[in-house]
Parts: sequence; C-alpha cells; structure tokens
Amino acid sequence: MKALHFGAGNIGRGFIGLILSRAGYEVVFSDVNQTLVTALQQQGQYTVELANESKDQETVTGVNAIDGTQLETVAQTVVEADLITTAVGVGVLKHIAPGIAKGLEKRLNSGPAQNPLHIIACENAIGASTQLKEHVYALLNEKVRSLADQFVYFPDSAVDRIVPIQHHEDPLHVQVEPFYEWVVDRSQMAPAFKPIEGIVYVDDLEPYIERKLFTVNTGHCVAAYIGNVHGYDTIQKAIADEKVKSIVYGALQETGKVLVKRFAFNPEEHEQYIVKILGRFVNPYLTDEVTRVGRSPLRKLSPNDRLVRPALQAYADGSETTYLAMGMAAACKFDVSDDPEAVELQNMIRQKGITAALHHYTSMNEHHPVLEQAVAQYNQM
Repeated sequence: MKALHFGAGNIGRGFIGLILSRAGYEVVFSDVNQTLVTALQQQGQYTVELANESKDQETVTGVNAIDGTQLETVAQTVVEADLITTAVGVGVLKHIAPGIAKGLEKRLNSGPAQNPLHIIACENAIGASTQLKEHVYALLNEKVRSLADQFVYFPDSAVDRIVPIQHHEDPLHVQVEPFYEWVVDRSQMAPAFKPIEGIVYVDDLEPYIERKLFTVNTGHCVAAYIGNVHGYDTIQKAIADEKVKSIVYGALQETGKVLVKRFAFNPEEHEQYIVKILGRFVNPYLTDEVTRVGRSPLRKLSPNDRLVRPALQAYADGSETTYLAMGMAAACKFDVSDDPEAVELQNMIRQKGITAALHHYTSMNEHHPVLEQAVAQYNQM
C-alpha cells in the first residue's frame, strides 16, 4: 500500500506519516523543501521522539519523497497512491490542488481504478477536505468530475497533536507530544473502506472538530498572544504565569459554554477535557515558542476560526465573551517581523486604526459589542 502525503514538515513526519507507516503504508512525502526531500530520499527513514521523561523514540522506515514543484511526478504518484493525505496548512491547499487534479485526470481517464481513493486534508480548519475538493474539482472537466464522484472521496477530519518548532542536527528528527487524536468522518468515506489503526471513525465529525478547534486551538493561541503581551517566548513559560493561565482558562470556559449548549456535551466531562488540554500546554519536556503558535494572526482572527466564531456564538447565546475578546486584542499586539500576516496586521492598525482593522479581518460590524470589547481591551494593553 502506498500513501502520498503532502507536507514533509514536523506534523507530516511526526504525526500523519508515523501513523500511516505503523499501519503498513509506504509513505511518499511531497514537499517543496529540497533539504527535507533530499534527506528523505537518501535516508528512507527518520526518528520520532516523544516529549516525555524517557524520551521514547520510534524509527519510521519505508519512506520516500518527491519534489512538490514537479507537477508530472506528483500526478504520477497520485495515480499510484492508495491513500492521499495533507498537512500543509489550509492556505496551501489551493497550491497542491493542481498536482492532485492532474493525477486524478490520469488515474480516472486510464480506466477508473477498482479501489476507491480517499483524500484526507489533516489541517486545523473546519471542512478542510471539503475545501481541498473544491480546489481540485475547479480544475477538472465535467467527465473527470463525474468519475471522481464515483471513485474519489474527500472525508473531513480533525487532527490534534502538538509539534513544536524543531532544532535538531538531523533535519528529519522530530519531537512530538505523546498525545494524539485523528478523527475522520466515516459518512464521507467509501462504503467498504478498510479502517486504519490509529484513526477514529465517527458518523458526525462536527462535535469533534469544533471541540478541538475551540478548546485546543483557541486555548493555544490565547496562551501565545497573551504570553507575547507579557513578554514570554514559550507557551510553557506563559502558562506558568497564573495571570496568563487564568485568561486562557477563562477563554476556554467561554468556548465551553458554547460547545456544551451546541452539542449537548456533559458539562463535567467537558471541564475535564479543558483541564487535560491545559495540562498538555505545560508539558515540561516540550518547548513551544509563542511565535510558532501565534503565527498567521489574520487566519486566527477570521470569522470562522478559533476566536471570532465561538465569541459570536457566545454573544448570540447571551454568554460572556470577555476573555475571547481579550485574545483578539492580544492577537492585534502580535508584532513579529518574519510573519507576513503579523506585518500586514500591524500596517493596517497603523494606517486605519484598531477598530477598522478588526472590522476588516473579523467581518464584525464596527459597532458590534464583541468588537468594541476587543478594542477596549486592546487600548488597555
């Protein structure tokens, strides 16, 4: 069995590639980073280290890589693949779509494969596989789209594993937290699919992906942005400050009320989930930089992402949004010169002001109470 995985970065190697290799797949990584591609081609293996006391290691073997800029090579690998996955960032999905589309065209026009093909986007976004499908289908003609409807499936998924920025002599060595969760929407898969060990299949993905996005990702980014305001360089140092931790906890209480009401979660069980997530953030064997977790603030401030969406839902429910608004305000203080989105955000604030900037990126009305709350918090920071 061959899996084509787009993205040979830390998540790709330390999470998705690891799980697929364990399940017996030959994993071929597609990436534009020539250092990683060459190293994977030459070594054919890499090590994954757990961020725990014993620093357990596992060697991932039977791997290879292709140059993601070589469209024909990518397309041919799509033809040969039994499974396709991604971990590239939701904004990059449109850039890998041409290779997938060209491969599907070759694969389906040469006589549809008897085995169905699943394409799973493992990104921090709601409906990432569905978004990838839209990018791919936009590049297919009507005949190929019709064939793809019969033989190609794009099940959405929720993925969760903290993988910090790496600083190793071996560029392929990757450190990850022990915890991981990969949940896939069974209802969007082929009727007789073969389950992969390490993946949880559910009939309704929405509760899982929103719980993860609005707890893990919301809490992580609030910790990064508030930690940055307080001068901390890592999540671990930030959460060690009780003031920062209380703000993160407050934000998760606000998202928690939304989730409990929306999906009828057991309140006590969700509180336990929040406590577990906070415990993962303070893992003493992990060093996670606030600049990594806070990067791409424009995406994190977008209407359907981890800060604005739960805040608007909380407001509609008549619940508090104090700490989520504080997270938005702190995101607007995220001034990191090598982050293009942070640079754009700071330029917008300087030119138009904080109210106009938040209106532009969150799509909230300038007089919306949540936006006004965020502006007030920003001015106090």
